[in-house]
Amino acid sequence: MRILAFSDLHLARARAAALVEASNDADLVIGAGDFCNMRQGLAEAMDLLDGITAPFVVVPGNAESFEELQTAANPGMRVLHGTGVDVNRLKVFGLGYGVPVTPFGDWSCDLSEDQAAEMLGPCETADILVLHSPPKGVADVTSGGQSVGSTAIYEAIERIQPRLAFCGHIHDSWGQSGRIGNTQVVNLGPRPNWFDL
Repeated sequence: MRILAFSDLHLARARAAALVEASNDADLVIGAGDFCNMRQGLAEAMDLLDGITAPFVVVPGNAESFEELQTAANPGMRVLHGTGVDVNRLKVFGLGYGVPVTPFGDWSCDLSEDQAAEMLGPCETADILVLHSPPKGVADVTSGGQSVGSTAIYEAIERIQPRLAFCGHIHDSWGQSGRIGNTQVVNLGPRPNWFDL
């Protein structure tokens, strides 16, 4: 299966157009959150992605809530947040939001480490974990050199051992990847990223 994955679109029109064009060659498209900016422009972001006709699985970032994304989602888009779905024999489980809680204030949709651990707990097996936030210590370093990923997400990846774990959130680490056991972890960013499973 050919998978197209991205994160952190943030209403970037040219990047959205590139993703829509690339999606013509995809069997599955995955969006790892932050489609809009600070809870504004989500409907416009969904319009930008409207040309994607492949199965499309998304999680909310910290820039949009689960409820907002469910309401705005395009037809055929599956929104995950502490839930999973089977797509063409692949088990996909998703968790959105900023983990741990960000310093961004009231607009940011965040989870504590304990909340994230609780929501990840029911997932016993997955081929792909779709996360907005990275795991602690992997593709999670800010421009100031701080590791700001999630320990709960790290522990879930270590326990579940999916083949792939996708994330975004930390813009300074876009394009970086690493491994936790047998799992390849990738901080995607808003460009077409291709994977074959």
